[in-house]
Amino acid sequence: MTAFADTPTMPPLDQFELDYADLRRRSRMAWLIGSVIFLALFTFSAWLGDFFKVTQVTMPDGAREWRWIIPAGIPRLGEFIEKTIPTLRWDSLGADLAEWFWRWKVWLNLLVETILVAFMATTCGVIGGFLLSFPAARNLAPNKWVLWGSRRYLEIARTVPDLVWALIFVFCFSVGPMAGVMAIGLHATGALGKLYSEVNENIDMRPLEGVKAAGGTWFDQIRYGAVPQVLPNIISYTLLRFEINVRSSSIIGYVGAGGLGQEFREALSLQEYADLSALFLIIFVTVIVIDYGSEKLRHRVIGLEKGPSA
Repeated sequence: MTAFADTPTMPPLDQFELDYADLRRRSRMAWLIGSVIFLALFTFSAWLGDFFKVTQVTMPDGAREWRWIIPAGIPRLGEFIEKTIPTLRWDSLGADLAEWFWRWKVWLNLLVETILVAFMATTCGVIGGFLLSFPAARNLAPNKWVLWGSRRYLEIARTVPDLVWALIFVFCFSVGPMAGVMAIGLHATGALGKLYSEVNENIDMRPLEGVKAAGGTWFDQIRYGAVPQVLPNIISYTLLRFEINVRSSSIIGYVGAGGLGQEFREALSLQEYADLSALFLIIFVTVIVIDYGSEKLRHRVIGLEKGPSA
């Protein structure tokens, strides 16, 4: 008893400072170890990606010398951009613009086709992703087997790139917009199903428990307890995915799945660099318009009439 009574006790404030100092020391050590691991992985990935590659380049005087690939390639990027910029003169601006967009009628038709492909694919992706997002959510799945099957299907759908799906469907159904719709729609199903399921896992379960207590089925719980909570987020993700699909549908035409992609392929093969910049400008303006319209529609749906200007 005397030995324990003579043991000095540290004041609470001093004990807190010691514990806090120990916590900071362990945090700094964890941060240091994490930083070292990150830098090691980053360096290894850069090495695998040829970021440290040294190659021979042709100098302005025609000589061949060894140079680091990054500073040697940057001037080529500027050269490529310079080739895509057309010559525009103020005194002949109309004629220069007409020459720049000389295939505007063909491009406009393909742009409409691109947007329609994106719209149809987004619709298919929303339907598939929405229906599968509920059994793919851990808190809503009826049983573990339905959860496992739904998640694996969504993973396969979004793991395979939409360009690869396009190649598969072009092989099965020949070239045309249908292959593009199926490719982008399947990939969108996997991506949207993942996003929707994560939203579902964050909902308040009390409304669903109330529907269940009133005798509602699993579908009733989803319809009246889950859907009203997740609808605003679903609308936001859907509009964002539509914008992404417009860009995707303008690329998959490269493999024959319709849209502006076939024009990209032709311009690259013929080295018509001015056509590339014209096509890029068309897609850029289209995405801006879609983004603006999507924002207005989302604000109207969720009841936010006015928001901060971007």
